Amino acid sequence: MPSDKRRAHHESVGGWAKRLHLTSQSVMESLLRPFDLGPTQWYVLCHLAEEGPTPQSALVHLLRVERATMSGIVAALVRKGYVEQIPDPGDQRRKILRLTAGGEELWERLPDPVDEILAIAFEGVPQEAQDHAIDVLRAATERLTARLPARHPRK
Repeated sequence: MPSDKRRAHHESVGGWAKRLHLTSQSVMESLLRPFDLGPTQWYVLCHLAEEGPTPQSALVHLLRVERATMSGIVAALVRKGYVEQIPDPGDQRRKILRLTAGGEELWERLPDPVDEILAIAFEGVPQEAQDHAIDVLRAATERLTARLPARHPRK
């Protein structure tokens, strides 16, 4: 039987935020499975479709994943024919990512799992309540981020 303290942790805003995140990830994975994509692969495609060619290193920071993880994700998307890596004209060691024609065609067919998740999760919740939740979670995230040790970017 869980202690009162543990039960309080599970019922805290942090506990519910974690459950929402984990459940959202599961729903996203199920929506993308028919397309043989994972959530981070979808976010890479989304960024490239909406923002255009992007340095691979920028996506590491934007999506908050490790460099090695991003390398594996990009390798899978290249192997599937959705993304191509182009040498950066300013530094041949760096790679610029862009959608291929196959990636653009796939993007047009893909559902938007984020829109679907938000529509289901917040159905009937007034926008004012959603805005308040955003403010609370943003402030909490910013306070925690400020407490993190500074990370020095690798060269």
